[in-house]
Amino acid sequence: MASHILNSLVWHSVLAIAIITTLCSPTLISCAKHTKMAGLSMNVIDECWRLNPDWRKHRTQLATCSVGYAGKMINNIGNDLLHYKVTDPSDDPITPKPGTLRYGASVIQAKVWITFKSDMLITLQRPLLISSFTAIDARGVNVHIAHNACLMIFKATNIIIHGLRVHHCRSQPAGMVMGPEGKVITVGQVDGDAIRLVTASKVWIDHNTLYNCPDGLLDVTRGSTDVTVSNNWFREQNKVMLLGHDDGYVRDQNMKVTVVYNHFGPNCNQRMPRIRHGYAHVANNLYQGWGQYAIGGSMEPSLKSERNLFIAPTSGSKEVTWRKESNGSGGIWEFHSVGDVFENGAYFTETDGGRVPKPHYNMQQIFKVADATAVRSLTRSSGALRCTKTSRC
Repeated sequence: MASHILNSLVWHSVLAIAIITTLCSPTLISCAKHTKMAGLSMNVIDECWRLNPDWRKHRTQLATCSVGYAGKMINNIGNDLLHYKVTDPSDDPITPKPGTLRYGASVIQAKVWITFKSDMLITLQRPLLISSFTAIDARGVNVHIAHNACLMIFKATNIIIHGLRVHHCRSQPAGMVMGPEGKVITVGQVDGDAIRLVTASKVWIDHNTLYNCPDGLLDVTRGSTDVTVSNNWFREQNKVMLLGHDDGYVRDQNMKVTVVYNHFGPNCNQRMPRIRHGYAHVANNLYQGWGQYAIGGSMEPSLKSERNLFIAPTSGSKEVTWRKESNGSGGIWEFHSVGDVFENGAYFTETDGGRVPKPHYNMQQIFKVADATAVRSLTRSSGALRCTKTSRC
């Protein structure tokens, strides 16, 4: 029987996905080996759910697939989970209507798994403040958040954002908006970030496409921690990702962020990421050039850059790193490169001496970092996936 199945894998490639799903058990050949045999290239997050042809019937399986500092998102699922479908792309920031994204993300105070009925463009009138224990899952449809306000996670925890296209955000003056606890609050001026975290924890941002915003694409600020940023495509942007609010906000010393399997570029200038105070594990990412620098920081942050692929731009700066000195001295820096691959003249300036900072992951966070030679394959599907009702992701 096993021989027959293996022959099918070789001679009937069109059936590979179904066979893989059937055979992935502890007593048979591993899923990873089957993936390789089928000609697919998936990282450990995607292998967890994309090989299942019935993923649409088991959407919440996704919550068990995250790695890094966010850990497994099992607090977002369970018997008390409410499933909510967005059917209306309109937006009212004060009194959201049932069927809109804001109603599901801000008004409902429960574990909620949000999906979308169809393709849609949502133009938010004010920033969308996402409540704790909310999963936004846009798999299977083409959902754009664009052309005005964008997303904010404010004093919330256990958040999943998956499969959105967020772009052309705009800065917003201070004003009233439905808050993350279902009450109208005042939000100060926002600068036009695609996704901004403010005093947030346990957040997983996966398989989104983010580009062309006036400030940044992703900010992790004001004591936010336990964040995983994975499988995203960041492109067409000056300032990409900021980790740490400002030089004076020392509470960000406790910040821990995992940045893994992302594609940076083309046409990204800087901050991939820029780190203040805290710690970042940056692994298996593809860097398609940069303008000023790829990874930078200030206020003595710690960084483990592990098995990334850095492709320097044809002209301009070839150096991956940039460091702003603190108070006129070098400070206690920990910038280390482990197994990175550098192309087109790229180079990384490391800390002299010292130890390589470890992530110290627990069993729900740990993952094996692949060799950098596999990065192109592991990031091939970065960004919002093109899933349809009749095709696999």
